[in-house]
Amino acid sequence: MASGDDDDPIIEEIDVYLAKSLTDNLYLFQYPVRPATMTYDDVTHLTAKIKPKQQRVELEMAIDAMSPNYCRSKGEQIALNVDGTSYDETNTYSAKMMDKQTFSSIQATTNTSRYAAAVFRKGELHVTPLTGILQMRPSFSYLDKADNKTREREATNEGGDSSQDEAEEEAKAITVRFARPESEQARQRRIQSYEFLQKKQAEEPWIHLRYHGVKDGRSEHEKQYLFCQSVDTSENSELVKSPKEYLAMLMPPLTEEKVVKPVGPSNVLSMAQLRTLPLGEQVKTLMKNVKVMPFANLMGLLASGTDSTAVLRCIQQVALLVQGNWVVKSDVLYPKNTCSPHSGVPAEVLCRGRDFVMWRFTLERSVMRKEVASIIKLPPEDVKEFLEHVAVPRVNRGWEFLLPTDVDFIKKHPDVAHRQNMLWLGIQSKLEKVFVFSKEDFMPKSCPQPEPVHIPGDHVLKVAQERAHTNQSTLMKELTVKKENFKAGGSVCIKQEPISDREDEPMDTSSCLLNGSVNGFPGAASPSFDHANGNRAGPAPELQDFVNKTFRKHFVLTLSEFKRLFNLHLASMPAGQVVIQSLSDRILQDAILLNHCRQIPVPFPAQTTAAPDEQKVFGLWETGEDFDKHRRLLYDLFSKNYRIRRTMLQAKLAQELSEPSKEDMDRLLRECCMSQAGMWYLKGTIQS
Repeated sequence: MASGDDDDPIIEEIDVYLAKSLTDNLYLFQYPVRPATMTYDDVTHLTAKIKPKQQRVELEMAIDAMSPNYCRSKGEQIALNVDGTSYDETNTYSAKMMDKQTFSSIQATTNTSRYAAAVFRKGELHVTPLTGILQMRPSFSYLDKADNKTREREATNEGGDSSQDEAEEEAKAITVRFARPESEQARQRRIQSYEFLQKKQAEEPWIHLRYHGVKDGRSEHEKQYLFCQSVDTSENSELVKSPKEYLAMLMPPLTEEKVVKPVGPSNVLSMAQLRTLPLGEQVKTLMKNVKVMPFANLMGLLASGTDSTAVLRCIQQVALLVQGNWVVKSDVLYPKNTCSPHSGVPAEVLCRGRDFVMWRFTLERSVMRKEVASIIKLPPEDVKEFLEHVAVPRVNRGWEFLLPTDVDFIKKHPDVAHRQNMLWLGIQSKLEKVFVFSKEDFMPKSCPQPEPVHIPGDHVLKVAQERAHTNQSTLMKELTVKKENFKAGGSVCIKQEPISDREDEPMDTSSCLLNGSVNGFPGAASPSFDHANGNRAGPAPELQDFVNKTFRKHFVLTLSEFKRLFNLHLASMPAGQVVIQSLSDRILQDAILLNHCRQIPVPFPAQTTAAPDEQKVFGLWETGEDFDKHRRLLYDLFSKNYRIRRTMLQAKLAQELSEPSKEDMDRLLRECCMSQAGMWYLKGTIQS
């Protein structure tokens, strides 16, 4: 050891002192976005504030607006965006230009026990522990303020535009609910949530400070507190240690760290924990969480090598087969002596309602929510929960079953499928007694179709020739009468339209209408059927009457929406009543155009997802009122723009007619348009 000491002699001994005067108030500021050679010492500090508990600091520094590197126009534009044109005491930039910036702190580390600030003077090293290490970065909160100003201006401009938004909401029944006592786990999760932490941080008030520069007299005075005020070793006992204590501080003994289990939701279970459970519990837990699952997916979640026969035995205890997929049983989700978290309905009633929903999906792919709710008579929240478990909403199709039919499973396990079918028959009989219905009420109604008759081709030709010879004289008489009528009536104007591939396709009517027509098409005995050429003579009076009433009510409709309303009209007619016979798109469009309406060529965007029928927009052109002029100018705007602002319409009306009143603007937009995100669209053209 002696030789080693000789090779590395002690050059100097330095006394170390622990200064405590600034222990609770000493912070180290770092400016990572700026090099160390470019300090902020000479920059004017306008304000400073701190939240000691959170160790948050904000500094406001002046920007040299007279510098040749400062862009005055940009500074004025930023100030205008943030504060607007009006002057207010709360304005961020009182000089109407961005003449200051804010620096906000973040903690570089939460544990500063290993860090200290040291000052060396006259052979003595004075050390002061740091309270915090903060990184000061530019704050862009003024951009948030600018965004808020923009939203406020847009809201002001669009205020009162749509009476749809101002319409009084319908009265709704209020369900009284009682909050459950908060569990310890729920309390822990709430305390650890981001919202709770933000609220706690906002509760601590800012403490405003006064900044003193590096060369300020007060700063020089405060620097003296970095030196230990007493050099007596008795008062610096923290640094006076025995060799054994010093070694223990350098190399503390190893302690086993206690791993804190994170607090998670009660229904979350890791796969490692799941596989420690018995097979039946694994299947039950998975089905409770997933609700609906194909058998192949279930096998994939279980441990490799699991016997599929055993899994089949387990899953039949907790789930039912619907369209080849397994859906968790209702009594597993709603155990006995529990109630709905939404409405407080008992579990027994919930199970019956959910079983009805599942049974409906065994019959067809989609169900209508209103129809289900009218039968099971449960609160809307519970009905929606039932459907969300096993289905997804589709436009104009109700709720469609979540998964495609698993035909492979049904073919592979016909015995299981048969057993499940028998179970459903038993459930159906119970449901029929409770809800008073029969299965036939929900079976798709098919129209009676005549049995196909195979007739030889030569026989068909012979019959046709005989029929033509018999009817020749009748047809000639009718043709002569038509020619005379044509001569008496003068010239006839025929409207020319571009023919599209879909123009003469009939409307899609999936069910037989109980009003005397099949799929809306007439038979040969129809009073509006033209026996001379096999076509209709023109739009039926009933159709024209429906078009007139519909457009007087809605003013603007897409062809798709008009067809939907027309189908509803047909379905609402009494059985046996003679209805409008033809439903081809060509006849519908002709009927619309003949009833004082016109097609509006709306320029849909190139990436539109609208169907061809949704891109055909028709508007009421003439009602006999002076207000028709306003409506036509609106249509003219929409023939050049897919969407418009209220100010565009107001300017157009003022230019062509006169300055419109607010009532006229509101009426015009209410009748023909819909609003979304501050823009106005013709009805039915908003892309979902």
